[in-house]
Amino acid sequence: MKCLIAAAGQGTRMREKGEVKPLIELNGVPIIERVIKNLRAGGIDEFFVTTGYRGTKVRAFLDLLAERENISITHVINEDWVKPNGVSVLKAKEFLTGPFVLTMCDHLFDPEIIKSLLSHEHETDTVTLCVDYNIENPVVDLEDVTRVNCTRNHIENIGKVIRDYNAFDTGIFYCNEIMFEALEKSAAEGDESISGAMNILGSMDKARTFDVEGRLWLDVDDPTAFGKAIVYVDEGRL
Repeated sequence: MKCLIAAAGQGTRMREKGEVKPLIELNGVPIIERVIKNLRAGGIDEFFVTTGYRGTKVRAFLDLLAERENISITHVINEDWVKPNGVSVLKAKEFLTGPFVLTMCDHLFDPEIIKSLLSHEHETDTVTLCVDYNIENPVVDLEDVTRVNCTRNHIENIGKVIRDYNAFDTGIFYCNEIMFEALEKSAAEGDESISGAMNILGSMDKARTFDVEGRLWLDVDDPTAFGKAIVYVDEGRL
């Protein structure tokens, strides 16, 4: 199974921990390496990584990682890395056909989420978002998390500032080519984010949800989340 990892942004809120966010180390291991190893443990065997900010440095590390761990990693370059995250996904359109998992370079998670997602039966021409229905989850940063108003089979609305929500976006998706179509349509309407594409898919009844069932996930997006990640890594949970 293929996986696309978005790793093009600046990561300004993590700057005190390191200049290049994907390469910031958690107990001696770069965040992006931990993400890739968790994905491999979940059943992913081919990787595509979109890089942008300080991309040369990130790609050099990924080349070394690929050789050291015998991993297939293909570089996707996003020169428009200042734009929203949907642009990083759309840059991979020419590289990906068929189903693929999409995630972010700073999202750590229990590999069992990926195993369950891959074993799930997915509808043709839909995109599935892994969601956390525990909206009291103390790990989650309510000021930054993307919120979702959804049922088990349909996404009504998704965004960081929506008030009516019953789940959190974990940043893990099961995609196919329809994701690129939705990204293009959303961009044409002025929204270049992944959430914009998911709202387009929701309006087409092409967006599905997958419950992570309380499994651990963490967006390492600021120093507070970094501190939590250190604890969970020490405990062997991430």
